[in-house]
This record gives sequence, structure tokens and C-alpha cells, in this order.
Amino acid sequence: MNTSRTILSALLALGIASGIAPVLHAQEHKPDAPEAADKKKELPIPAEAKVETKHEWTAGSRPVHYTATAGTLYVNDEHDKAIGTMFYVAYTEDGAPAKSRPVTFLYNGGPGSASIWLHMGSVGPVRVETASPKSTPGAPYAVVPNEYSLLDKTDLVFVDAPLTGFSRIVGAGTPKDFVGVDEDVKAFTKFVTRYITLNQRWNSPKFLFGESYGTPRSAALVASLYDEGIQCNGVVLLSSILNYYVRASGYDLEPKTYLPSYAAIAWYFNKVPHTGTMEEFVEKAREFARGPYAEALDEGNTLAPAKFDAIAKQVAAFTGLSEQFVKEAKLRISPSRFRKELLRDQEQILGRFDARFEGPDADAAGEYPSYDPSDTGISGAYVATFHNYLQTELKYTSADTYFLHGPGTEKWNWEHHPAGGRSQREPNTVLDLADTLRKNPALKIFSANGWFDLATPFFGTEHDLAQLQVPAASTANVKFTYYPAGHMVYLNVAALKQFHADLEAWYPTAIAK
Repeated sequence: MNTSRTILSALLALGIASGIAPVLHAQEHKPDAPEAADKKKELPIPAEAKVETKHEWTAGSRPVHYTATAGTLYVNDEHDKAIGTMFYVAYTEDGAPAKSRPVTFLYNGGPGSASIWLHMGSVGPVRVETASPKSTPGAPYAVVPNEYSLLDKTDLVFVDAPLTGFSRIVGAGTPKDFVGVDEDVKAFTKFVTRYITLNQRWNSPKFLFGESYGTPRSAALVASLYDEGIQCNGVVLLSSILNYYVRASGYDLEPKTYLPSYAAIAWYFNKVPHTGTMEEFVEKAREFARGPYAEALDEGNTLAPAKFDAIAKQVAAFTGLSEQFVKEAKLRISPSRFRKELLRDQEQILGRFDARFEGPDADAAGEYPSYDPSDTGISGAYVATFHNYLQTELKYTSADTYFLHGPGTEKWNWEHHPAGGRSQREPNTVLDLADTLRKNPALKIFSANGWFDLATPFFGTEHDLAQLQVPAASTANVKFTYYPAGHMVYLNVAALKQFHADLEAWYPTAIAK
């Protein structure tokens, strides 16, 4: 499953605005000499740069005077030579003692997505206003002080993954150094290490906050950092996909994983009778998915016709789809087909990242949606406001293109070597998280989930985190929260309000001795 941002693909064609340094051949009169042939063209290595501005945040529980720092840090190779730079924006409270002031590193996913979504929408000092769950009209857009920022609890460092945003390859670096599960974690480990070293934050409480692919990154990163002597206090997993192997299409776990989400979405659109609460209805869907539905899928072609009809009727009752459609799908409903089918009678498709979003499709009779309304409905607002905010408020300018999705990251190396486990062709970072939790039993994990997320369904996250295989006492370290929103929980301001309140209460528990 790839949850990367595909918005504004035209930007990708602009390329990286950086020059290529000339290569000096020692033996230009012998072009075929081995030493000349082995020479590698190296990119320039610009100096690490940063711009600092002073601000005051007064929208929260207390005023916070803070410094905003926008800049780049080197990612060095094993010879301590820079092979990349990673762009970040940090918000740090002025005058706060480092040992008592937490620092949180935040990033989006993809893999290959820049982090403007979390930066401009979630817990930073400002946020962009959108028309969610409707499509947001064009500019001018409004950026407002974010009353749901976490600045009163923690410093915030928003980081663009290698090759995304303003993060770049430099020197002798190549895409292969960064484009992969383990390569990406290695780069983030180096970034975090360099940041806390240069800013004297080794003794600060430390947190990781990842969304989407940022969640398997966090699960592997917390283990990598621990191996480097950097012990984190907590990990926030927003809209998780920790185990790619069992989520692959064709496995029976996929339809079981999505069914409770279908139930929540069907309830939202009034496609099922409203008796009790949505949460109660979803819990019944969970029980059905774990029990009769799982058993029926396991039986496959040997399932008796009468039982097949009975299960199809129950699936239809939970999903709001017709029994005939469920039967024709052999009881297995993919999220793409669900997005197309639920509102087919209204010629509307649903969003993948957030099923609350609707949109018309060119072909009402088609099999799959042609776009994601929850993606296209907010991208213009986020991109425009980020660039304007960066230039006018943070005073950071660059001639480079800001890549929403890093060019070259589509060739992702999915092989993973988990902490304490065998090499994997597709990552299961539950193993990394579990290994760290066994070694660091004080580690707290906050799992935030949107009811209407069809990219990373909450029932799949529940399944993954149930496989930690840690001592019973450690299971209490994992906190689950659920919100009436999709993948980007913060798009629903009411959900963001609750998300903020839950995090405000959780942070002290991860620091308490």
C-alpha cells in the first residue's frame, strides 16, 4: 500500500534547481584510463543554513515566546562526508531549560512525501483553514493562529524526508543512499542525532510523531535511535500502516481489515439503519470481522451456498452495499471499489484519505474512482499557504523547487532488516517497535485513528499493535484514540480539538518518572 501524496505532479517536472560541479580528470588525454572512468560526478555541498525569527503564540493555554528556525542539516556517510541535506522548521520556546522541555520530531509519509500537511494543519503554531469535508475554493486562503498547537507542551521540529521538500542529495550522495525503508531510517537517525547535538538537546525528553508512512518510519526509527543511545519517551502514530506484508491485496486480512471502516462510513452517509451509536455499530462490525466473516473467507471455495448467502447479507448490512454486489465480489470488498460503489446512485465517489469527501467522477459506470476528492480538495490551500508562510513569516527563501513528492522515491527499496529479526521483503515494523518496548519498558505509544480513513484503516492498526508480544504490563503503554475524521485527522477541526486534548493529557504521562 502506498499512501504517498500524488498532488500537483506538474511540480515534479521542474527538477532539482542545483548545479553539477565539473569533474576534473587527472588524465584527460587518456579518457579510457580506469581512474578516469571510475571518477564520479559530485554535486556541490552547500553550507548548512538557517534563518531564525522571533514570535509569540497566544492562542493556547499560556503565551509562548518562541524562535522559529528554518534550515538544513547535513546527512553524512560513514566517512563523515555530507551526502545529503534535510530541511526542517523548528519551533522552540525561548528560555525553557533543555532538560525539562520536550522536543518532538514530526514528518509525513509517502514514502516520499514532504511534511507540509502536518506542518500547516496539525499541531504547529499556525494552521490553514479549509472547507473540509468540501473542496476548498481558490486563493486567497486563511492561515490562523492554531489554538490546538502543542507548543505549550513541547518544541516542534517538522522534517522533510530525503529528496522531498527542500531536502537534497549533495556531494557523492545518490538516490540509493536514501530511497528505501532502512536507508530512510538511517538518514533520519543521522538527522535527529545532529539536531540534538548542535542544539544541545541530548538530555531533553524526545518524541517521534509520524503520519501514514511516517508510522513505520517511527517504529523503525525509535529502534535505530535506541541503538545509538538515544532513548525516546514517546511515539505518536497517526494513521498507521506498520505491517505491509499482511496488508497486501489478495490476502484475506485486507477485506477483514477494512470492514469496520466501511461500517463507520456507511453510518456517516446514512446507508445503514441508525440504532444505538456509531461506535456500537462499528464494534459489532469488528466482532463480525473477527468471527463469522473471517471463518467464511478462510473457507473460500468450500463455503456452503447457504452460508455464503448469509454472510453476504451481513456484509451488506454493515457496509450499505447491495447483497448482489457483495456476492459478485465474492464477499471481498476492496477499498477502491467501496469508494466507487457506496454513492454510485448519486454519481459520487468517496475520498481515500478521508471518505467524508465526495466528488463527481467522469464515468459513473466505472469500476474504480479516477481521483481522490480528499486529496485534491485541500492540496491547493496547503501548498499556497506553506510557501507564503515560509517566505513572509519565517523569512526563508530558496531558488530550489519544493518537492511535495520526492523525485526518485517511487523506486523505493522495501527490504527491511528489523531489530532482532530476519530480513523482510516488505516491512513489518511491529517487530522494531516491540523490540524497543521490551528494551525500554517506559516507552509510551499513542495510536491516533480516523474512523473514515480508507488508506490506513483503524482495524488494521489494532491488529498490528496486538502483535507486539510484550509483557502484559507493557500493553498498557499503548493508547488508542479515534476521531470523526479520515487519514489527516486534523482536517476536521472538531476532531483536531479532541486530538489536541488527548495529546495534552498524554505527553506528561510519557515524561513522568
